Amino acid sequence: MATPISAKKALREWRLYCFVVPSLVLVATFAYFPAVSAVYHSFFDWAGGEAKQWVGLDNFRRAFRDQVLWDSFRTVSVLMVFNLFKMIPAILLAVLIHRLRSDRWQYVYRALLVVPMIVPHLVTLFIWKFFFDPNFGVLNRMLDVTGFKRVLVWLDQSVFHWNVFSLDAPIGWLSQPNLILPSLFIWGFPWIGTVGVLIYLAGLQSISTEVYEAAELDGVGPVGKFFYIELPLILTQVRLNLMLLIVGTLQGYGLMLLLLGESGGPGGRGMVPGLWMYNRAFIAGEFGYACAVGMVLFGFILALTWVNNRYVRVEK
Repeated sequence: MATPISAKKALREWRLYCFVVPSLVLVATFAYFPAVSAVYHSFFDWAGGEAKQWVGLDNFRRAFRDQVLWDSFRTVSVLMVFNLFKMIPAILLAVLIHRLRSDRWQYVYRALLVVPMIVPHLVTLFIWKFFFDPNFGVLNRMLDVTGFKRVLVWLDQSVFHWNVFSLDAPIGWLSQPNLILPSLFIWGFPWIGTVGVLIYLAGLQSISTEVYEAAELDGVGPVGKFFYIELPLILTQVRLNLMLLIVGTLQGYGLMLLLLGESGGPGGRGMVPGLWMYNRAFIAGEFGYACAVGMVLFGFILALTWVNNRYVRVEK
């Protein structure tokens, strides 16, 4: 005969299953089913309707011969290197906030970091599009006021030889092929990601005060504390953000779509794999081939994630 305690435990487990099973059904319906459907349709010549023709691996063979796709992978590789440098300001800001002695001011700065998350991301993208506007944009006006435009003209004529900077004409940041990647690098300045800073702060707060006291007794300065204490002890968080950065950079294309259009800007210099997949699906109507491009992209993300988990290790 079941005891009252075991009966209550069984009832709690039954209630738990009542919540877990519907959740799994919803995840399978709205997450796994679209992924499986993409794999299935990548083997068809499919334009999005009921009619489709089995083509086997032809879409994948086409993808591996697609020069635009491989050029887009080179572009996204450059953007990934850019984003690695953009991790540095977030780490430094997290350290500065952590070193504040006042808990109240730490809370204030954390709150100020979270406030921008309320603004819709689309609004932020439109603001940056206006920022790069050649005639009314803030960037060109700043260059004119500060006189830094003359420096850019000199660098163009003496070093880069792009022939895109001129004192007599506004700078077309998003209309010159050679300026597309520099514009994408400037985007997001000062490159402080709210989520990244909060993740680093969570790691920094786990460092005991005894470690800092021992470092001060040994005469370690602020810079030494960063390189010998704080940075090594938040490498787990750095590794997590690195993985999120890899996945986000490879998958992302919303910024390029808004700033440059579905063609990736002049000469396709801003074309990335996600944008090419969108282009083939919704502009060319080649949904089957777009699914194959998505599978190729998935393979690259999976491979880089494996490399990150296998070789980027944190020794405790």
